[in-house]
Amino acid sequence: MAISVFDLFKIGIGPSSSHTVGPMRAAATFAQALREQGLLARAQRVEVRLYGSLSATGVGHATDRACLLGLMGQWPDRIDPATIDSRIGQVLQERCLMLDGSQPLTFDYAQDMLLLDEDLPYHPNAMRLEAFDSGASLLSQTYYSVGGGFIVEQAEIDQPAGNSQAVALPYEFGSAEQLLSLCKVHGLSVAQLMMGNECAWRPEADVREGLLRIWAAMRECVNNGLRNEGILPGGLHVKRRAAKLHRSLQELGKPNVIGSTLSAMEWVNLFALAVNEENAAGGRMVTAPTNGAAGIIPAVLHYYMKFNPTSSDADVVDFLLAAAAVGILCKKNASISGAEVGCQGEVGSACSMAAAGLAQVLGATPPQLENAAEIALEHNLGLTCDPVGGLVQVPCIERNAIAAVKAINAVQMALRGDGEHFISLDRVIRTMRDTGADMHANYKETSRGGLAVAFVEC
Repeated sequence: MAISVFDLFKIGIGPSSSHTVGPMRAAATFAQALREQGLLARAQRVEVRLYGSLSATGVGHATDRACLLGLMGQWPDRIDPATIDSRIGQVLQERCLMLDGSQPLTFDYAQDMLLLDEDLPYHPNAMRLEAFDSGASLLSQTYYSVGGGFIVEQAEIDQPAGNSQAVALPYEFGSAEQLLSLCKVHGLSVAQLMMGNECAWRPEADVREGLLRIWAAMRECVNNGLRNEGILPGGLHVKRRAAKLHRSLQELGKPNVIGSTLSAMEWVNLFALAVNEENAAGGRMVTAPTNGAAGIIPAVLHYYMKFNPTSSDADVVDFLLAAAAVGILCKKNASISGAEVGCQGEVGSACSMAAAGLAQVLGATPPQLENAAEIALEHNLGLTCDPVGGLVQVPCIERNAIAAVKAINAVQMALRGDGEHFISLDRVIRTMRDTGADMHANYKETSRGGLAVAFVEC
């Protein structure tokens, strides 16, 4: 399957791409299917069944709320986050859901929202939606939220062949080795090669406009995180820190990045914290490539844009294109889903992508860029996903800040070399896949092990 940069960077809402954005898209798709098949007016009841990781941490990740919103015809890139609480409150209070925004039906949360302690075979993030008339089933669909807001329907798994809509890319690559070879043969940078592929879907001007729109959403998310204060929802009573830290850094005057590495690190930390606090609060987000790891790429890009006086919109485009190249490799050859391979697939992939983007705009050769991405991912191998309380807060928020700094350090190390190194990015991605397969399910977004359990025991 050809993957676009706009598949990896999608505007949505928090707190999770796989547990919030994906399920909302699945539920909205289901409501749309009812309408398109002429079944909407006959529907009298809808049942939601959540399996695996979606069930284990569904409430903490707002999966249940996302499903309700999707069934009401809401999409994660269009809904106003400020309206979510009132919409959900009305459904729960009145026990009435407006299916696809037009068909009223009774919805009993206790009876119709089922969080099941069982798995479906294809992926840990599974959900089944079924609509009924007076008693008989009208339509039943099974969806898998496979990370980064991507959803897969059961029908696509049962009949994977015959996609007549497949896009032929001029520079198709399935490995970093192939990517580097194509860059060398055609004399292209990674960003230039990616732009060539994106133009198979849309004109270059549209690609640039779309990526700048993604950047604007990232900036807005950071700005909201710098402004908003208080306690994050969910019951852990985690305080927002970004606004206070921002005031503290502003009091220091203009940061001396050249003379103070610590000053630069604090700003990177700030940008990442701001994004992930907004994510935890259910605010407007950009999957990068997931919500749980959404602060890393914006933090590193903000760092470059803020402290490089010659930075421009062209740099933003090149940064995101190069980052997406690595994201495509991670998704194709391993996973970006914490429920599938642990947090190495989310924070690890995002760290590697951020390193690739920064290396690109700092003038790295393709081999140096691949080296930077490899360093960043290699030192996230084995990272578990064990969110306390099933919330994308502890350790997720700080973890993004640490990984953003790690991405910058990886680029610094790679730029000191010529691109030659011992272990390839391809091998590290395969290792991430194999490590994820070996990892116990307790450490893959179920909150049944690691820090999640340690917190409870304390």
